Amino acid sequence: MRVYLDLVERVLASGVRKKNRTGVDTISTFAEHYRVDLAQGFPLLTTKKVNFQALLYEVLWYLSGEDHIRNLQKHTKIWNAWADEHGNLDTAYGRYWRRFPSAQLNPATGTYEVFEVDQIAKVVELLKTDRTSRRMVVTAWEPGNAFGSKLPPCHYSFVFNVQGDRLSCHLTQRSGDIAIGIPFNLAAYSLLTQILAQESGLTPGWFSHTIVDAHIYVTHTDGLREQLKRSPRPLPRLEITRKPFDQLAFEDFTLIGYEPYPPIKFEVAV
Repeated sequence: MRVYLDLVERVLASGVRKKNRTGVDTISTFAEHYRVDLAQGFPLLTTKKVNFQALLYEVLWYLSGEDHIRNLQKHTKIWNAWADEHGNLDTAYGRYWRRFPSAQLNPATGTYEVFEVDQIAKVVELLKTDRTSRRMVVTAWEPGNAFGSKLPPCHYSFVFNVQGDRLSCHLTQRSGDIAIGIPFNLAAYSLLTQILAQESGLTPGWFSHTIVDAHIYVTHTDGLREQLKRSPRPLPRLEITRKPFDQLAFEDFTLIGYEPYPPIKFEVAV
């Protein structure tokens, strides 16, 4: 995808050097945006190999609503660094997608009572009953959690929108690691969009992405410059078995025609 390489070039060309919590400086820009047309193929980077299996297990884990990594780590270790010694993750995206805590005042007692909201189920309901709704918003940012979390949500809010028969998604991200995180985020939310489009009888539209602090770790610049020398190849296709979205399993997804360049090793800054 040329749009990804354009993003890399913009950050390298105009970014400023910043310090951060990891101790590894970044080259950072403010409020980057790009979008991809999902009708052109599944947007998995071809200028380096992306671990689609790990990505798919992660998205299915989000949809499960789990807030521990005991099942996820059987397939990928990508969240191990941020879980506690028991495997609990204080900021688990799926927990907030499927079980967001909401407080309502009980007039009889004068106290607040907490209940959980399944935001994904609400979106699916609207897609089936009121596609013109502009309220198909999902958030993973719960302030009481986020300000004390070891790693508060980076991709914290997304919105679905229907134009004609096409379902699009806009993701807002407070912090985006261009080399490692953004390729995963791009593909993960495009995957989710395709899942929900199929669930509601729509076709995938656009994936749109705003990154507030778009950054490249200085240790990643050589690998990204190598990618800039590579010409993007045709995008693969993704086929999904027709099942209810909350019954999908790993084997229900088939990636077709993915022929990327070799992987490039990037170290995660924890």
